[in-house]
Amino acid sequence: MTETGRSEIVWRPTREYAEGSRLARFMRSLGIGTLEELQRRSVADPDWYWDAVVRDLGVRFTRPYTRVRNVARGLQWPRWFEGGLMNFADNCVDRHLDAGRSEQPALIWEGDDGRSRTLTYRELGREVNQLANALKRLGIGEGDRVGVFLPMSPEAAIATLAIVRIGAIYTPCFSGYGAQAVASRLQDCEAKALVTADGFYRRGQVVKMKETADEAVAASPSIQHVIVYKRLGREIPWARGRDFWWHELIGKESDACPALPVEFDRPCLIIYTSGTTGRPKGAVLTQGGFLVKCAHDFGYLMDVGPGDRLFWLTDLGWLMGPMLITAGLLEGRLSSSRASPIIRSRTASGSSSSATRSRSWGCRPPPCARSCRTAPSTCTLTSSRLFASSARRASRGIPSPTAGSSRTLGKPACRSSTTRAAPRSRAGSSAPFRSRRSSHARSPGRSRAWRPTASARTAGPCAGKSANWS
Repeated sequence: MTETGRSEIVWRPTREYAEGSRLARFMRSLGIGTLEELQRRSVADPDWYWDAVVRDLGVRFTRPYTRVRNVARGLQWPRWFEGGLMNFADNCVDRHLDAGRSEQPALIWEGDDGRSRTLTYRELGREVNQLANALKRLGIGEGDRVGVFLPMSPEAAIATLAIVRIGAIYTPCFSGYGAQAVASRLQDCEAKALVTADGFYRRGQVVKMKETADEAVAASPSIQHVIVYKRLGREIPWARGRDFWWHELIGKESDACPALPVEFDRPCLIIYTSGTTGRPKGAVLTQGGFLVKCAHDFGYLMDVGPGDRLFWLTDLGWLMGPMLITAGLLEGRLSSSRASPIIRSRTASGSSSSATRSRSWGCRPPPCARSCRTAPSTCTLTSSRLFASSARRASRGIPSPTAGSSRTLGKPACRSSTTRAAPRSRAGSSAPFRSRRSSHARSPGRSRAWRPTASARTAGPCAGKSANWS
């Protein structure tokens, strides 16, 4: 592809499509006529903007908030949606059950070996509740950290939702990591438990995940329990008293587990940088902030809505994995699988990939994306209307709607570009395209660097919240 071709916008939405988008409907509900007007007002009055966003997206609070933003401690340390209580898992699962969508597909998965599985919201809710009860029985509670070392599978979504449901915090680990990389993350966050699998298939080969997990746990003295999902049914080493089979644990538990109401700024997960330029650095993402930012960007910038199917070629250990689970379950339905089969057979409305995969496609969408003019004539996948690339820009000259979302690490944790004319909205942020040190006070999705302190080691990062975040 030529340099000109790389910067060329290959598809623009029609007027009818643009007027029917979620962003356009949101603007009409506010009486806003142009995107420029929305941008100006959002920057001038962030409280008005984020209050309108939360209401429009239908984020559910078990106790209403009394104030959108409190910057009494300074612009860099805002408190968001004060007085309100909510739960991340309640919004991703229970909200749909209460709305009568219990029998609708929530998660669609296809493995490397061709196995597939679909979970409805009712089935997903049952498994999340059972695992949440099992975690509590093992002594996992509010503020405790739990490592999640799983391949992209239904269990990855179930585990993360179960953990945050009870007020604990999860640390995702890339499924391809070696023991030392996994151990460094478990050590740094002082995880109390690890959720892993006996193994999984990648490119037709068996990946011995449990052996890697055992080696990592041996170097992580804080780990007390290891929960093992039986993905392959292979013979694995076993530590009696420490290791538990996933299916045996949940088989003893009730399928009812009320979601714990927490404040908007309660920590949800600790995501780490890759460590290629030094020691991995952790960033704390909050239950409300991560939920709202994902819903905002996927809903307004990518036009993902109820009934859409979202596919992202990623792993739980990268930020895109948690983003896929969050946006897919909150906005529409989630697809986790191999790239081409899921888009061809499951009619994905939106698909996405890492920059590495995008480059393998020649810096353009794969043949499954309708917007790619070079798609072969045999490609008739009219349901796929969006392709996005994460981590690095797939090509030059494409706007990056979420750049700068993790400023405390010194570089953006997420960059996203689309082949569609995604709006270059800076709504609710302070010039994220220019400054990596902009204030956290403009957007509830901003993350915070994680540095364990004395109080964190004894009481968890939720004890004395401001003291444990930096």
